[in-house]
Amino acid sequence: MKDSLLILSGGVDSTTLLYDEQERIALAVSFDYGSKHNAREIPFAQWHCRHLGIPHVIIPLDFMTRYFRSSLLTGGEEIPEGHYDDENMRSTVVPFRNGIMLSIAVGMAESNGLQYVMMANHGGDHTIYPDCTPQFVQAFDAAAKAGTFVNIGLRSPYTNLTKADIARRGKDLGIDYAKTWSCYKGGDKHCGRCGTCVERREAFALAGIADPTEYED
Repeated sequence: MKDSLLILSGGVDSTTLLYDEQERIALAVSFDYGSKHNAREIPFAQWHCRHLGIPHVIIPLDFMTRYFRSSLLTGGEEIPEGHYDDENMRSTVVPFRNGIMLSIAVGMAESNGLQYVMMANHGGDHTIYPDCTPQFVQAFDAAAKAGTFVNIGLRSPYTNLTKADIARRGKDLGIDYAKTWSCYKGGDKHCGRCGTCVERREAFALAGIADPTEYED
């Protein structure tokens, strides 16, 4: 039954969820919020939706680059390098980004007669992103249900999984991870050094999957 809307970035996690839940996904939505890597991610989101025959919408949130402060956004400071556990990676947090996107997605779900919104947060996100934690998911699910006539629910089936777990699932699903993007710097190749590149490398290694990514180093 097609009862869900998926927030799809074009990265490893949400692309895996797209394939994992394709029988339920009626619509996938990507947000162009002015990040340095939106232009690399979103074309992959489009490609996978075309491949699966799932309708895809891109919503611009350009106001975020004007009013929000984060190194992830165009015009912000340089993207730091290192592991997500490192304190300097906190600069990549876009304040309440998921809350904003989920709010829009809930409105779109209700407008399209859908029952659920899905997001692909995972256990590794909890380290620095407060709007990826189990507590946030539970609170937002309750708010969405209370704030809609049809009790729209939030589904986040990867919340307690590792990125390696997700990669293993994607391997079973036959996903071409070369057609996904992670690097926050948004260059011609993955830098291999920022937190999300480090996490991507670790996930494929731990999952025992050959890494198809082209890195700068």
